[in-house]
Amino acid sequence: MPPKAKITAEMIAEAGLTIVRTSGYEALNIRSVAKQLGCSTQPVMYHYRTAEALKEAVCTLADQFHTAYLMQEEPGNPLLGIGLRYIRFAAEERNLFRLLFQSGMLKDTPLGALTAAPENAPVLNAVAAEAALTPEQAEAVFAQLFMTVHGCASLLANNAMQYDAAYCETLLTRCMDGAVAVLKGEAHEEAL
Repeated sequence: MPPKAKITAEMIAEAGLTIVRTSGYEALNIRSVAKQLGCSTQPVMYHYRTAEALKEAVCTLADQFHTAYLMQEEPGNPLLGIGLRYIRFAAEERNLFRLLFQSGMLKDTPLGALTAAPENAPVLNAVAAEAALTPEQAEAVFAQLFMTVHGCASLLANNAMQYDAAYCETLLTRCMDGAVAVLKGEAHEEAL
C-alpha cells in the first residue's frame, strides 16, 4: 500500500487561498480547507491549531500574491502603472481585495508607512525624476493618488462600479497631473 500523501502547511494555505478567491473570505474555515484538500480536518488542525491561525496564513499568502501582482514591470509611468494594476486587481480578484483591505485581517498600516515602504522607493524616485519633484513631493503625489486608486478599487470590489480601463487611466492621470501641478505652483488647490 503506498504511503498517504503528506499535507503541508503550504498546501493548506494554498487551498485556503483558492477558497477565498472562488467563494469569498466568509467561506474560509478548517472544514472547507479539509474538503478542498480531500482530507480530514486533522492535518489542517495539525498545522493550524485555530481557524484564526489559518486565516492569518491565508491572508499572508494573499498579501504576497497582491504585492507580486502590483510590482509587475510594465512600460510607462511606474506610479500610474501600479495604481492601474491595483484597480485591475480589485476588478479581477474581488474576494482577495476584500480579504486584504476590507476584512480587518491586515494590521493597521498608516498611509505614511505605505510611502515609506522600501519596495516603493524606486517608484517614488522615478516619479520625482520624471516630474522634477523632491522626494517629499513625490510622496505627497503618491498619497493623493493612492486615495483615488483605493477608492476606485473599493467600488469595484463591492460591485458599485464597472471596470473601464480607459476611464481609470484618465482619472488617475488627471489626479496625478493635478497633484504635480499644485506642488509645483502651477495650479491652485481650490481649482482642482
